[in-house]
Amino acid sequence: MRTSLHLCLLATVVLGVAQMTAQGNELLGRWDLEVQYGDRWLPSWLEVEQSGNKALVGHFVSMAGSARPISEVHLKDGLFSFSIPPQWIGSQYMHLTGTVNGDAVEGNILDHMGMSRAFRGVRAPLLMHEEPAAWTEPRSLIPASGLDGWTTTPGSQTNQWVVEDGILKSPASGANLMTTETFMDFKLHIEFRYPEHSNSGVYLRGRYEVQVEDSQGKEPNSHFLGGVYGFLTPNENAARKPGEWQEYDITLVGRRVTVVANGKTIIYNQIIPGITGGALDSNEASPGPIMLQGDHGPVEYRNIRIAVPQ
Repeated sequence: MRTSLHLCLLATVVLGVAQMTAQGNELLGRWDLEVQYGDRWLPSWLEVEQSGNKALVGHFVSMAGSARPISEVHLKDGLFSFSIPPQWIGSQYMHLTGTVNGDAVEGNILDHMGMSRAFRGVRAPLLMHEEPAAWTEPRSLIPASGLDGWTTTPGSQTNQWVVEDGILKSPASGANLMTTETFMDFKLHIEFRYPEHSNSGVYLRGRYEVQVEDSQGKEPNSHFLGGVYGFLTPNENAARKPGEWQEYDITLVGRRVTVVANGKTIIYNQIIPGITGGALDSNEASPGPIMLQGDHGPVEYRNIRIAVPQ
């Protein structure tokens, strides 16, 4: 009799856990979002995971800043919601409420400034691409003169970028710059130099920022040189002194990225979960440009070369 009672209790517990798990299944995963700012829809990103038997947790990326943890995602009566504290902008907690409909989500965000904004999104693609069997010969992306093949990003400030003696220069904070050509999988070589305390970044497909920042001597961090901003931390800090030329060799295949900084492999074949703050868009399934951040201080780039799968 006691054994039968124990089995009944166990079955009840298992059924309850299964029901709670199933309730959140439609929300689990990664979502490429867009948030409405006036007549523009700006990119954002959400990841929801199950922690233990029933708790839902996750990460959120706004239009700016880095991925931030969500301590709990609430799901009740078909609505999901969560709140996160401010990071760089505003002083209020952000509150998001939404619904799931198959592979789409939509809802409302009360942002860190207290403004109400609509959002919409779709499930992020897996992007599990096979490693190419062969690559093309690398070709230069630095124009012989002017800025042929490059343009400022939509909504940017007045262009401050110039090319001098084969060096792409941003002498002061201003617009971000991107290639007019787009790429999916590629091998990128790029060299850069910045003065003390300056900050830039190389956006892969215009969506994933590999950080460029004066950070020599600091503990490795995703926010410092070589990190994929807010997501992937280098295994060592390979930064040189400000004023010295430095280099990246970056391979991106699907979501998998390898970063070699100044001859040292600091990130190897790691998965980038989603877009980073400041991305051009959240259309992860599409090719995108190489984008250079120019709004955080002076920076110079040279010897930018790219190879793509044959």
